[in-house]
Amino acid sequence: MTSSRRILLNALALAGLGLAAAGPLHAQERVRIGFMSPLTGPQAASGIDNRDGAQLAIKALNARGIKLGGKPVQFELEVQDDGADPRQGVQVAQALVDKGLKFVLGPYNSGVTLPASRVFADAGVLVLTVASNPKVTQPAQANLFRIGATDNQLGAKMATYAAQDLKVASVAVIDDRTAYGQGVAQEFIAQAQKLGIKVVAKEFTSDKATDFSSILTGIRGARPDAVFYGGYSAQAGPMLRQMRSLGLKAPLLGGDGICSSETATLAQMSADLNVYCTQGGALMDRSDKGRAFVERYRAEYKRDPLTYAAAFHDGANLLAGAIEATQSLDPKKLAEHIAKGSHAGVAGDYAYDSRHDLRSSAVTVFTFKGKDVVALKSL
Repeated sequence: MTSSRRILLNALALAGLGLAAAGPLHAQERVRIGFMSPLTGPQAASGIDNRDGAQLAIKALNARGIKLGGKPVQFELEVQDDGADPRQGVQVAQALVDKGLKFVLGPYNSGVTLPASRVFADAGVLVLTVASNPKVTQPAQANLFRIGATDNQLGAKMATYAAQDLKVASVAVIDDRTAYGQGVAQEFIAQAQKLGIKVVAKEFTSDKATDFSSILTGIRGARPDAVFYGGYSAQAGPMLRQMRSLGLKAPLLGGDGICSSETATLAQMSADLNVYCTQGGALMDRSDKGRAFVERYRAEYKRDPLTYAAAFHDGANLLAGAIEATQSLDPKKLAEHIAKGSHAGVAGDYAYDSRHDLRSSAVTVFTFKGKDVVALKSL
């Protein structure tokens, strides 16, 4: 064997040994997390906001280098569009299960979560959802946790603010017939009536509607002090514009579904909107974590976060924290850890009751200044 050939073979052998040695050092534990929200259709802005909040957390987690069994974890988000449609949501849920995913952030809508959660429950998938309808956690599911406020909190606190701060004596109520819209409207009505507010009209529309003139004309005749809408920004914006064109100057009230700059954008109004809404979580600008999150979100996406970016961000961190603490990818073990523990997030603290609802969830009332959603007070 020539000396040059011997040198070449030795070099190749050393390279092989180097690669073999480097392999275990660079081996990673790939953890895929499913994501469900509407990324197309009228509620796409909210779904994209949710996705970006989660992605921001995953980017930071991967940079931090969480380890599982000595291996660095590489988190990946499996993004799926459920279109805010229950049927599509069930299909998406089944697709995530078929792909072998064991963790899901979402869904966003209660109407999607209710049927999709059954698919996930059968497969033992761990679900972290912002869906607010109380039925989502009734009966309790071992692997499902709510990472936002319930309709009980959102609707009731809006009624409290309407009675005590806005001095509303009468109200008309409209809902979009979704699980979320009906739920938050029912809770608003229940609390409003307890506080002596008279409900002078109850109407309903759909989450696909764009023309509300007939409903609003009838409400105008009842002369309410306020109008409460149980639904989302995609309808709230056009509804507000039509209210004002019909001479209805009463404030528009709602839950977190309308608590987005999209409401102002779709209203196409330059004047004071006179809109109030509730959202789960404490005031973001009152904590260092909240301010830091908003700054990082703006730097990454060149826009402000909307309603639930922070909650999806917290959900990703809650899951990652459970994986790190338990050194497990077993959804059952992670669920047991989450149920017994607590996590301090951007939007609030995550500690759970027996139904896996948050034990305590601050609710903040917001209004609009131009297209900006501005916090008023926490209740």
